[in-house]
Amino acid sequence: MALPTSPTSSWMQSLDFPSELFELGGSDYELYEEDDEFVLSVEMPGFDPEEITVSWENGVLNIAAEHDDEHRNQRRTYHQRFRFPKDVDEEAITAEYTNGILEVSLPVATDAGVTGTEIEIEA
Repeated sequence: MALPTSPTSSWMQSLDFPSELFELGGSDYELYEEDDEFVLSVEMPGFDPEEITVSWENGVLNIAAEHDDEHRNQRRTYHQRFRFPKDVDEEAITAEYTNGILEVSLPVATDAGVTGTEIEIEA
């Protein structure tokens, strides 16, 4: 694999990521909220379910995966963190991996009210 020859923008250089990660033309996930739950679908082709770790801590969903291809002498890794704006019922989070797609369902906690301080609007 050849390194990219085009210069990266200054903000990408400060992140120390290879520019090819940003040239795919889209994200590898879809996140939406429906029926009082968040649903996150992540495209992760080529991984086996036992190579994927999904964890939840302090409002952040962490997805990590590692695949070693001994025949090609290659290692593939995936790591992504997602922060959620509402309280999630962490005991009810489920994950399913089918045909290269990881789908995580995160039900919104039913007893979670609006947090913070309401700001009065002056007329």
